[in-house]
Amino acid sequence: MIRDAHAFSDIISQATANGPQPMAVAHPCSPEALLGAVEAADHGIATPILIAPRAKLAKLAAGMDIDLGRFEVIDAEHSHAAAERAVALVRDGRADSLMKGSLHTDEFMSAVLDRNKGIRTDRRISHVFVMKVESYPRYLFITDAAINIEPDLMTKRDICQNAIDLTHALGVAQPKVAILAAVETINPAMRATLDAAALCKMADRGQIRGALLDGPLAFDNAISHAAADTKGIDSAVAGEPDILLVPDLESGNMLAKQLTYLAAAASAGIVMGARVPIVLTSRADDAAGRLASAAVANVFAAYKKG
Repeated sequence: MIRDAHAFSDIISQATANGPQPMAVAHPCSPEALLGAVEAADHGIATPILIAPRAKLAKLAAGMDIDLGRFEVIDAEHSHAAAERAVALVRDGRADSLMKGSLHTDEFMSAVLDRNKGIRTDRRISHVFVMKVESYPRYLFITDAAINIEPDLMTKRDICQNAIDLTHALGVAQPKVAILAAVETINPAMRATLDAAALCKMADRGQIRGALLDGPLAFDNAISHAAADTKGIDSAVAGEPDILLVPDLESGNMLAKQLTYLAAAASAGIVMGARVPIVLTSRADDAAGRLASAAVANVFAAYKKG
């Protein structure tokens, strides 16, 4: 998948201005994974700590003409051990962010979520896509399209707050959240519409903070002033959302991939809700996408430090 890192030039510039932060990279044993870490270092975004089988990593680096002597390398027997060691670096305060390399997401996240040795918090972990679409004037934050399969109301509350926190770090003081469903009216037979209404009231009562919420909104009403006007929807969010909160993982995953493949959207993404931001790219993602995601993680980590 080709992603354009230049679409995120402002975020990359902000991360470069923050200076490099230590990032634990678990099992970067594919060309894309290793190059993503190297480019983050070259842009002054991260100081990668590479955790992988040393011989395997050295062979890969030699074939790519990459000098591993520039980086700290921690030998790990296999990918599972690499994930555990990367998480341990965060627990020990040696890394401010995590990056998944060429290992399965389930394997990586099991180390993150381990109840005894992981880095979970009281907040539910969720993924946020940061997408840049040529036809839309601002970034679109789509959540959750990668972690929570069928989130209940309280999980959606955390998913929403995680995305809001990320937009604050990226300079959006009061993001507008469109809570998506198939229709814009409450239908007791459609749980997404009930959850949307409840989330809006939770925001009114301070259970969700720092954003303006509206929903349920169908995608057309959420993204288009004209569509909202046609339906007679009076909303401060409709037509100009920053965050699209999807009903479930399947709908979010389809939406993000449709924007990528049919609208040539550029995308980055991180996992929120853990002790540190996590770059959770697909093993098929190219180095440009990993670089943009590393920049997002850098900006959020710096924001958390104050």
